[in-house]
Amino acid sequence: MATANVSTVVCPAPMKATSNGSFQGENPLDFALPLVILQICMVVVLTRLLAFILKPLRQPRVIAEIIGGVLLGPSALGRNKAFLHTVFPPKSMTVLDTLANIGLLFFLFLVGLELDFRSIRHTGKKALGIAVAGISLPFMLGIGTSFVLRSTVSKGVAHGPFLVFMGVAMSITAFPVLARILAELKLLTTDIGRIAMSAAAVNDVAAWILLALAIALSGTNTSPLVSVWVLLCGAAFVTFAVLVLRPALAVMARRSPEGEPVKELYICITLSLVLAAGFVTDTIGIHALFGAFVVGVVVPKDGPFAGVLIEKIEDVVSGLLLPLYFVSSGLKTNVATISGGLSWGLLVLVIFTACFGKVLGTLTVSMLVKVPFREALTLGFLMNTKGLVELIVLNIGKDRKVLNEQTFAIMVMMALFTTFITTPIVTALYKPARKGAPYKHRTVQRKDLDTELRVLACFHSTRNIPAIINLVESSRGTRKRGRLCIYAMHLMELSERSSAISMVHKARSDGLPFWNKKRDDKDQMVIAFEAYGQLSSVSVRPMTAISSLDNIHEDICTSAHQKRVAMILLPFHKHQRLDGALESLGSSFHAVNERVFRQAPCSVGILVDRGLGGTTQVSASEVSYQVVVPFFGGRDDREALAYGMRMAEHPGIMLTVVKFVTSGKSLRFGAPSVRLAPNKNDKKITADEADNASEEDKVFISELMSLRSNKEESILYEERVVESKGEVVEALRALNKFNLFLVGRTPPMSPLVDRSDCPELGPVGSFLASSDFSTGASVLVVQQYHPAANLHPLVEEQDNYAETYDVPDTPHGVQV
Repeated sequence: MATANVSTVVCPAPMKATSNGSFQGENPLDFALPLVILQICMVVVLTRLLAFILKPLRQPRVIAEIIGGVLLGPSALGRNKAFLHTVFPPKSMTVLDTLANIGLLFFLFLVGLELDFRSIRHTGKKALGIAVAGISLPFMLGIGTSFVLRSTVSKGVAHGPFLVFMGVAMSITAFPVLARILAELKLLTTDIGRIAMSAAAVNDVAAWILLALAIALSGTNTSPLVSVWVLLCGAAFVTFAVLVLRPALAVMARRSPEGEPVKELYICITLSLVLAAGFVTDTIGIHALFGAFVVGVVVPKDGPFAGVLIEKIEDVVSGLLLPLYFVSSGLKTNVATISGGLSWGLLVLVIFTACFGKVLGTLTVSMLVKVPFREALTLGFLMNTKGLVELIVLNIGKDRKVLNEQTFAIMVMMALFTTFITTPIVTALYKPARKGAPYKHRTVQRKDLDTELRVLACFHSTRNIPAIINLVESSRGTRKRGRLCIYAMHLMELSERSSAISMVHKARSDGLPFWNKKRDDKDQMVIAFEAYGQLSSVSVRPMTAISSLDNIHEDICTSAHQKRVAMILLPFHKHQRLDGALESLGSSFHAVNERVFRQAPCSVGILVDRGLGGTTQVSASEVSYQVVVPFFGGRDDREALAYGMRMAEHPGIMLTVVKFVTSGKSLRFGAPSVRLAPNKNDKKITADEADNASEEDKVFISELMSLRSNKEESILYEERVVESKGEVVEALRALNKFNLFLVGRTPPMSPLVDRSDCPELGPVGSFLASSDFSTGASVLVVQQYHPAANLHPLVEEQDNYAETYDVPDTPHGVQV
């Protein structure tokens, strides 16, 4: 209570933490804890909803978070004063801002963890020149724009700090947001992506240095000596972090070996250091965020230590606390202040200046270093990406009274617009062509059996690995000719986590999924394949694809073409529960398999695993499987039989071929047979095609008979006469004691089930994969590559491509 002679001013009482409950007559929204819980829930729900709406536009989540913050502020929902004073009352802003800044503190620690100074030191002259141009020209144009703003809507602000803040705000490139956009567009590992990331990393460091200068100049004390002291103390803190904190953190990292849990004490010490560093830099006067960022930068990046730190705090910080910073910023943003011709004209001027400076500066230097015009222009728009760091600069400027409400709103709208346009413009400008050399052996069925068989085996999780390894072990045969080479691809969804981006940074330079040779943070799942390769005569090459599930099929098909594989093995989108029923992993994995069927450059096999060999890898001497091939005829059945004939070379495999014949005209039994074509217009099989297929079937069966005469003990052949679908079903049910079925995807057969949730497996495969068929027999559904069916190949073939792009015939180690 403050009392004066003229009037009495009543200060609002501070908010208590918790209420006694509504039954005690108290409103929970008058207390800090329930109110901040409501605020967090409301912000998270709104931003996630906006992110879902913007997902088809391939916008980064930061766009949804900025828009969500603005919508909750006085620009939209906050125009309703009752809503604003109920959900975001002024007395709650201290708690909200404190939580938001703690989230921001740890998020910038994560950003520092992502930033590896070794990569910046190795930045080439090309990227360095582009970074300098991308900073200097926008900075100068930002200073020029500041004169216009000071003479119109920002009259009376401090001259020096305003110039620097405007220059920094114009010249920033958001490193994390750019990485996300590049990863979504599959450009992160292309030449343009590497240049953009290197330049953005340099830009990020330069922006923090300039921001420190701007903060030092914007203090309330106008003495230049104070600014000098702030900068000197800031430099001393960075030196202390490098010379003292880094060795201490390195000791903890060394004592956290691979494969062992990191001690809880080390995690606690590191996170406490983040807070302590924030306190020191805030005391110096250059904002607590700098301390957290510097600690993140000096944490050793080798070994599991940094990865564990990310795991511990990433989801809570990015998912719950960081969105509060966007709403805190949004509550300060009133778009309604941009009214009248002058304000809108200034907004257009600021947007034009920001884009023009970045694009022109980057384009000019890129052209000078021999980057093609289209790529250089794309690079300019990529470097124009804004994001969280931009908001940090603007919020600090507003808190320090350097930016007024109208200027702040103009700059926020500029950041939102420039980031929003990046993805559509880059998509329109730059479409890197996937090129590759044509190759011959795209199927398992081939005339030259002495050639190497290459298989791309994909897996989602550890549950897929035993069955795939056991299938590979059964397929390697024992002969020296036609050795087996396996490319084991771990399919990982590109999540919103920054750690996913950190993994993609390790990608190969050709834009394909990265190939592991020497990595400290080895994927535990690919280690299983490496171990198998060392224990067997099979050549195994592990690799990892990190993409959105909407387009990860492009990585699979492109890699298959570049590595010249004959078959892609994919796990079925369902896994077997303990009760024997198949449970779906989701429609996304289902859609991935369908897209691979349509666009694969080679044969494809879908493995429906019902415990092939149990839950562990079976050694070569213990392999003992009964494999059956129900042969109805056609291209895909021949491919399945060819795979089975290779498996029969293994001494532990007993192959049974059951050829179904009918006394009638065909096995369709009057139903039209439909080929599953890659487009929506399914193509019916003509009579001529059926006759040709029948002749080819006879020739291939004769080859089987000649092989059987040499290895009679491991291959059994029989023919079964069937006159109806029911007899086919009964015959197949009689075979359910076998370990593995090899079946073609599109035999000349009418569907054996009336309705199926996996029709892509074909008329027979969908029946064998149904829960009412068997609980113990695994199924491999095979589709043979057919050039005429691959209407839209993902890779453009060029005869002279191999001369300029070296694709090894056998797997060699590639340094990541």
